[in-house]
Amino acid sequence: MAGHLSFLLILTGLTEIHSLTRVTQVSVKLGGSISIPCLYGSNYKNHVKYLCEGYNWRSCSYAVKTNQPQRYTDKYSISDDPNRRIFTVTIKHLTAKDTNYWCAVEINGGPDDGHYFQLSVTTGTPHLDVTNQKITGFIGEKIAIKFDNSINGVIEWCKMGRSCVTPPGSIDGTKVTIDKSVGNVFTVTMSGLTSESSGWYLCVNEGFQMPVHVTVNEKSTMYPTAGTTTRISHTTDPVNSTLGFVENILIVLSLSVFMVLVASVIWCVLRMRKETNAPSATTADEENITYSSIDHMKKPSNQRQCAGSDVDVIYSTVITKK
Repeated sequence: MAGHLSFLLILTGLTEIHSLTRVTQVSVKLGGSISIPCLYGSNYKNHVKYLCEGYNWRSCSYAVKTNQPQRYTDKYSISDDPNRRIFTVTIKHLTAKDTNYWCAVEINGGPDDGHYFQLSVTTGTPHLDVTNQKITGFIGEKIAIKFDNSINGVIEWCKMGRSCVTPPGSIDGTKVTIDKSVGNVFTVTMSGLTSESSGWYLCVNEGFQMPVHVTVNEKSTMYPTAGTTTRISHTTDPVNSTLGFVENILIVLSLSVFMVLVASVIWCVLRMRKETNAPSATTADEENITYSSIDHMKKPSNQRQCAGSDVDVIYSTVITKK
């Protein structure tokens, strides 16, 4: 085994830079969680990375591995970013025993390499702490990262795999300043963000580091309307979109049903009124027909010819008025 010799220095040969930009000691709060970035050489992109727990490199035990991320409890997690050559380990539910760890890479056909880092678990306020280890900004804008600090020392701002600056300064064209005007709190501001500004950074003060991951996105499209500004997002929520579509369909159907019901009621009312005002067919027919009388005339007895023709019937016509 390589003992305490950092595999970062062996793999890359950038001793001066990497000695400044690797995690060696972090102050954390009991019961909290911490994410630690581990840098490795480009020739180990496809190798297995892991976190090893224990003070002695030869006797430390696996905590979590990239090829078996689901095998372990929810206390540990690990992820690998081959493009940036950094794998990240997260340790949760910190206890007083969670102090000694190694970032390690498996070497096929040879001894593994690793570098040691220590967690200083405290029940009070950590010596160097940040509220959120993950910060998001937009290209061309700035971000401000606030730290709690109980150490009087020179503060440095470093990017993993690059150099450090003592603010004011710049890294990858991004301006870095620091404001220490408020007691035990200081703020690091990165201005003029670019896509190259994304990545892991370390805030360093007197031997303690606090890792912070910065993500820089493109700014959303802005359209001014009537003195206001509307931000058009480039992402949509499929669940909300589906619910909105269903709601619109229900509204249209409800309006359609309502209009049909109203039309039906109006039609029924008009029909009833028409039937009430119209004269009955029988009355109309009777009014348009004229009946004439029918007379029965008897002939004198001397004029009877036979018993069956005693009565002569005279029919008059029935005239229908148009």
